[in-house]
Amino acid sequence: MKKYTYTEKKDTRSGFGAGLLEAGKKNDQVVALCADLVGSLKMQDFINAFPERFIQVGIAEANMIGMAAGLTIGGKIPFTGTFANFSTGRVYDQIRQSVAYSDKNVKICASHAGLTLGEDGATHQILEDIGMMKMLPGMTVINPCDYNQTKAATMAIAEHEGPVYLRFGRPVVPIFTDPDQKFEIGKAWMVNEGADVSIFATGHLVWEAILAGEKLAEEGIDAEIINIHTIKPLDEEAVLKSAKKTGCVVTCEEHNRYGGLGESIAQLLSTHQPTPMEFVAVNDTFGESGTPAELMKKYGLDSSNIIDAVKKVMKRK
Repeated sequence: MKKYTYTEKKDTRSGFGAGLLEAGKKNDQVVALCADLVGSLKMQDFINAFPERFIQVGIAEANMIGMAAGLTIGGKIPFTGTFANFSTGRVYDQIRQSVAYSDKNVKICASHAGLTLGEDGATHQILEDIGMMKMLPGMTVINPCDYNQTKAATMAIAEHEGPVYLRFGRPVVPIFTDPDQKFEIGKAWMVNEGADVSIFATGHLVWEAILAGEKLAEEGIDAEIINIHTIKPLDEEAVLKSAKKTGCVVTCEEHNRYGGLGESIAQLLSTHQPTPMEFVAVNDTFGESGTPAELMKKYGLDSSNIIDAVKKVMKRK
């Protein structure tokens, strides 16, 4: 098992803020809009550098999406910012009609996704956003794993032509990826090569998969861990190659088991290469208030649950 260490923890939303600033420096067509959550989205550095390229929309998310769609007609590259729940569920009609159907070059950037929003509870958490967004034709869906990868992804989507949903979070998590990485949309990242089981993880669950892999290695189980940061378009070649090698699969995500990464991989495998599979995800329920760590444990999303899923699926090979 390849060893991953870290010297610092940081929230992925700060990676978005840093990436937005760099994207703005590189391209003067990059503009930002926010629905009254500048601090939460870490957008202040961009605003300080480019005040004329920022629009504070206020608590009017539907208007924000419409304005962003309109800005693309003049060649601008708008990044919208609010919580994931408000970025998707509250404005799905506007995204579907004004952005996806019209194929507008809008970057929908969503913080505080999943259970790890924590104490704000179920009304602010969202566990179905990946499914909602991946079903929109032409929508790219990205869910990076740490600060560095979120920064790199934010810079990469500024250069990508077409609508994007970028999902990230509030809690501080280990920084373990390369600070100078080149982010390739649609290209999975091999975290650890292995032979016994394929673990496909996304977002905050990538680090939990690494922790699980270390424990499994101590028991003689050689896990292949792959970071699926781009859920759509899915790196089908990487998934099929790994599943063929190991013969069994576990998917890990901070999302409802319906509609997320696991469902995409299950559809791919059932069509091309039927493979025993287990899901580490929220089991069709809403969240609740609690610390991120408490919620990850209660809803079955930590490394111990990944270990259990691996042992279960390996018996089905």
